[in-house]
Amino acid sequence: MTAPTITAPQVALARNAAEAALAVLPTSRALVAADPVAPDAGVVIEGQAVTARFTGAASGEVVVVVGQDLADALRESPLGELDLTAAVRPALEAAARVFGPVVLDPGQLMEPEVALSALATKDGAVAVPLRDDEAVRAVVAMALSQWPGDGPAADLAPQMARVTGGGGARGGLDMLHDVEMEVSAELGRTRMSVRELLSLTPGAIVELDRAAGSPADLLVNGRLIARGEVVVVDENFGIRITEIVSPGAE
Repeated sequence: MTAPTITAPQVALARNAAEAALAVLPTSRALVAADPVAPDAGVVIEGQAVTARFTGAASGEVVVVVGQDLADALRESPLGELDLTAAVRPALEAAARVFGPVVLDPGQLMEPEVALSALATKDGAVAVPLRDDEAVRAVVAMALSQWPGDGPAADLAPQMARVTGGGGARGGLDMLHDVEMEVSAELGRTRMSVRELLSLTPGAIVELDRAAGSPADLLVNGRLIARGEVVVVDENFGIRITEIVSPGAE
């Protein structure tokens, strides 16, 4: 069976999508986008893949495969195990936005071989290996229901900031610095029966398990990291940190 031909417009847009994803992808190495290939052309690497569909100005699917080093760093973070899908989502969104305003679904975690093999069955699927001087370390792959028509490739590429190598390789916690996490403040807790919950009405008072003036808890992805006092900043509530909680000291 003859491999599908990757057209010049596909090459230009796929490379732009990969460079956009690379600009926000947590990685322990300085990577560059290689020449686009078919998703089943031997670009599978050891690690994890996140795949998501998108609709809007264009419809299709995008896959980001990251190396095992990032997956391990997220799993062994001092803040507890972090969500790989959430860490990779900015890269998925950046790649999809190259094709115009789109809405991305939540995405799902898959094995790299499964994700790329499934994408390879779609017409016009393209994969861009991201590599350093030694080997392929990540992959950005995509398939569109309809690629832009004929024309000079440069005319099809959106105006994008050029991606540079930047600050070189990153390792350890540095590769997690751009990962977004949910931060919440907790004033206190209580336990209630279903009967008590159903009896709540506007104006009812719920007593918490914390005395007035006690510090509020600051949690990251549900894990306690600090305590502080509640303040008001420009008519918004805030937390002034008074104590950093050591791991395991909850």
